[in-house]
Amino acid sequence: MAGLPETQCAVQLVGPDKLVLNKSKEVFRPGRHQILCRVEAVGLCFSDLKLLKQFSSHVRKSEIVSGIDLEILKEVPGYVPGEAPTVPGHEAVVIIERVGPGVENFKAGERYLVQADYRWLKTASSNGAFGYNLEGALQEYVLMDERVITSPESDSMLIPVSEKLSGSAIALVEPWACVEDAYASRERRSLKADGQMLVVADAEVNEDAFRNLLNRYGRPAEITWISKSQPVELDLPVKRGANISELADAGYDDVIYFGFCAETVEALFAKVAAGGLSNIVLCGGKFDRDVVTMVGRVHYGGIRIVGTTGWDPAESMEVIPEGDEIRPGDKINIIGAGGPMGMMHVIRNICQGVEGVSVFAGDLDDNRLATLTRIAAPLAEKNGVEYKAYNPTKEKIAVRQNGFDYTVLMVPIPDLVAASVHSAAERGIINIFAGIAATVTGEINLDAYIEKRLYFIGTSGSTLDDMKRMLEKAESGKLDTNVSVAAICGLEGATEGIRAVENRSIAGKIIVYPRCRGLGLVPLDKLAEKMPEVTECLNNGLWNNAAEKTLLEMYQKS
Repeated sequence: MAGLPETQCAVQLVGPDKLVLNKSKEVFRPGRHQILCRVEAVGLCFSDLKLLKQFSSHVRKSEIVSGIDLEILKEVPGYVPGEAPTVPGHEAVVIIERVGPGVENFKAGERYLVQADYRWLKTASSNGAFGYNLEGALQEYVLMDERVITSPESDSMLIPVSEKLSGSAIALVEPWACVEDAYASRERRSLKADGQMLVVADAEVNEDAFRNLLNRYGRPAEITWISKSQPVELDLPVKRGANISELADAGYDDVIYFGFCAETVEALFAKVAAGGLSNIVLCGGKFDRDVVTMVGRVHYGGIRIVGTTGWDPAESMEVIPEGDEIRPGDKINIIGAGGPMGMMHVIRNICQGVEGVSVFAGDLDDNRLATLTRIAAPLAEKNGVEYKAYNPTKEKIAVRQNGFDYTVLMVPIPDLVAASVHSAAERGIINIFAGIAATVTGEINLDAYIEKRLYFIGTSGSTLDDMKRMLEKAESGKLDTNVSVAAICGLEGATEGIRAVENRSIAGKIIVYPRCRGLGLVPLDKLAEKMPEVTECLNNGLWNNAAEKTLLEMYQKS
């Protein structure tokens, strides 16, 4: 096609922790149902780092097994599951360059925000995604297939955007939407209708209490029952199980355990299905040791854990909140607040308009905290919110006697989950936002977790509706997503940028501009040394539309 280069620059992940800059990657030509897009801007994300480390073992790098005619995927050159090299980058804004014959809904020149999470395209334990098993945006041009990016409900994963906002502001809608999704999600407060239930009883089951649970919270399709005594007689299918080891992993939507044997609970976590609930009924006992808990599956598998010190499993269900939003009066602790996503959580909760909240922002890096406070403190004053930044290695934060009401974990370390249980208030919510790998466990004081009636939550990615809501906020001026930009680069600086994310050396988001050939990684606080004309466009040191426009004009001329 006239005007299109044969090759391009692209950052490719070719193996675990192996990034290369390919300066001669083919520019694919669009086939019958395909769209070739020019990448305008892309943000670097901590999730890119998780893919970097895990590569083919990442749940979204595996083969798509359902949700589309698998023959279609053979026509998509950018479908790269397993060990095939991929192009990372999922926080992207693109402009359509060419469309293939038969494409009716897209035209050259149109500008779009990319929704990267293709939730209906199932892999073995997750779903397909742009920038994972489908090539992403850390390249100059990216090919998409209309059949792949359109949901069964006919929703396109390309969201149209105007020319009003900078490319950086649009690209950053995606991570801001992930933050929003962490609070907007609704919790399942009932038993899974027509689901599979597993009951394991090391203690006597109160028959009336169990029947009351089913009457109040719904009925499964079938119950598998493991106990020394006879199961409760019920008017639904109940089958006896011999032992836990014979049961299928991730096979049960509701797992109810009566007793206080830590080893049994540890074995049962693997049996909870994605989106499933583990209900621990202690029957007056205690574990008396920390319990190895699948904390990674809270984030990536959407499992939930509730419990009661008593004998009634319905009491555990009462712990579950309606949703994941912060509540009036909450004392909020954000751990790892100085990082790019932590900054978003801080700003979001300060500006959310929830009455009486206070925000504590913890980080080990004083420079990152200073950058955060420069942005967050004026917003807190404007919104009447108490704000306190702290370095936990230098300062112990005095909290109310019972601790924090809402904790957000931005660092994927299981020990911090355990510490959050210790510092949580009664009925506290602990948001495991950082993507602890699904296979990772942590030793948790489940006695304290259950006694305090705590609740772990965790979400992964964002929905199309989340992104549309955040885009509306950005376009209306309610939210300036650019406040989180801390550095810029071209593709030549993207690898260094990903390492900066890994080392947590830059406080804020890094935006990659593929058109800026030869541009290395430049933190905004170093911009004046390299591009004073761009620095003059900053607004109190913050990135904006004018700065981006000046940058792109410079590289267009060069």
